Amino acid sequence: MTDVTFLASAALPVVIVDDHSIFRSGLRAELDSGIDVRGEAATVDDAIALVIELQPRVVLLDVHLPGGRGGGGAEVIRDAAPAAPNTLFLALSVSDAAEDVVSVIRAGARGYITKSASGAEVSTAARRVAEGDAVFSPKLAGFVLDAFGAVAGETAIATEELDRLSAREQQVMRLIARGYAYKEVAGSLFISPKTVETHVSAVLRKLQLSSRHELTAWALERKLL
Repeated sequence: MTDVTFLASAALPVVIVDDHSIFRSGLRAELDSGIDVRGEAATVDDAIALVIELQPRVVLLDVHLPGGRGGGGAEVIRDAAPAAPNTLFLALSVSDAAEDVVSVIRAGARGYITKSASGAEVSTAARRVAEGDAVFSPKLAGFVLDAFGAVAGETAIATEELDRLSAREQQVMRLIARGYAYKEVAGSLFISPKTVETHVSAVLRKLQLSSRHELTAWALERKLL
C-alpha cells in the first residue's frame, strides 16, 4: 500500500478512541472543519477493528481503555498498525505520567497531548502528525527526551539493523516476533501465507538469525515489540 498524501485543503480523516462518550462527542464538536471524524470507538477491540476497517490518517487515542489484553492505547497501536500502515496515532489523555507517555510512544504513537488542550490545538496537532511531525504537550517534551535519550545508542543500533529490511518486512517481522502464525499475519496484511513465508526467510537472512525464537529475542532486546 502506498503512502497517502493529504493536501492542506482536504479534510483530514480521523478516528476518535475514548471510553467516555461525552468526551468523544465534545471533542468531535470542538474539532475544526478541516478534520473529518470517520468513526469512534470505546474499547481496545473495537478500536483495532475500526482502524483496520477505516484506515484513517490519524487516530486520536486515549491511553487507558477497557478490553483487549489490558494494554490500552499501546495495544491498539501494536495490533492495528501492521494492517493500517498509513495510519498515525496521536495519544490524547488526562494522564501526564511518564510511564503512560513512554509506553504509547514505544508502541508507535507519533505524539502525546493532554486533554486540557483545546479543540483547535488538537486539530493542529492532528494535522502536524499527519504531516510527519512528532507532537507533545510542552511539559511532556522534556522527560520524553530524557526517557529515550537513555537508550539512544541502542536505538541507533536497532535503526541500522532495521534499515536492512523493507517496510513490509518490518511489518511481518513484528507480527511474527509477537507469536502470530503465518496465516494470521497473512490475514492482517492481506497477503498470502506463502508471501509471509518468503518475507520471514528474507528477514532471518538479513538479520543473520536462524529461527522465529531468535527473532523474538532479537526484537525484545531492542524494544521493538
